[in-house]
Amino acid sequence: MNKRLNQPGPLLTSIIHTIFILFTVLCILPVLLVISISLSSESDIINNGFRLIPSKISFDAFKVVFSNPMQILNSYLITILVAGLGIIFGLLINSMIAYALSRKDYPYRKQLSFFVIFTMLFNGGLVPWYLVISKLNLPNTIWVLILPYLANAWYIIILRTFFKTIPIAIIESAKIDGSNEFKTFIKIILPLSKPGLATVGLFILLMYWNDWWLAMLYIDQEKLIPLQYLLSRMMSNIEFLSKNMYMAPGTLDLSNFPNETARMAMCILAAGPMLFVFPFFQKYFVRGLTIGSIKG
Repeated sequence: MNKRLNQPGPLLTSIIHTIFILFTVLCILPVLLVISISLSSESDIINNGFRLIPSKISFDAFKVVFSNPMQILNSYLITILVAGLGIIFGLLINSMIAYALSRKDYPYRKQLSFFVIFTMLFNGGLVPWYLVISKLNLPNTIWVLILPYLANAWYIIILRTFFKTIPIAIIESAKIDGSNEFKTFIKIILPLSKPGLATVGLFILLMYWNDWWLAMLYIDQEKLIPLQYLLSRMMSNIEFLSKNMYMAPGTLDLSNFPNETARMAMCILAAGPMLFVFPFFQKYFVRGLTIGSIKG
């Protein structure tokens, strides 16, 4: 009886569904527009503006972006390697710190909590950071793209909050059965924390996938350039060419050189793989976020 009273009526249900459908359309439209622009010709964009359905399909933008396909492929592999190693080591380090903070019987919990929260408010600054990394001979290595982001205070707090929801009786039962702390953490705590780990894992994946700043600071070798930094450089080159067309020789026609279309093509290359990855995390994502939001 109470359930029926709490259920919204047909009119309210229809209104709610309409609002969410409109919101979904508003979210999907920019993605479709980006795909449409990337498949349009530059002259079509100049003459007709942005359109959801291009008057003529053109792959000129992708031809420009893939003018050096081996470089694109190598940058993809570097980014995948960095993101893969970053997720593995990032989850391991953040979860171990978070687990220690979640245990009330850990003697240095307050000191460690202060150290973690302090880094959310203050950091050493760019120059000391650069000097430390240079002293460790990390520039121009794959590790300079991974190590600086391994520990994150926000991820530690999310995981600590999640670990607090696990009953202490489970841990004590494992102790009685002879399990040590590390074995309990690996074989009991981590399997029970899949939603929290998946949520933080997605955050870590997006952070490594979208990062180009570390490569700009520390990478000079072409073979170690990740995808986002490569696309950023290509976009800068295209912008430079488009602004200095008047300097081109008279025999060189740059009027049809892809500018906006190439930018949208690079957006697809940069964000496309993440659109396919997200559904695998979606199962745990909402649960991991909501559990972390209601516990202090």
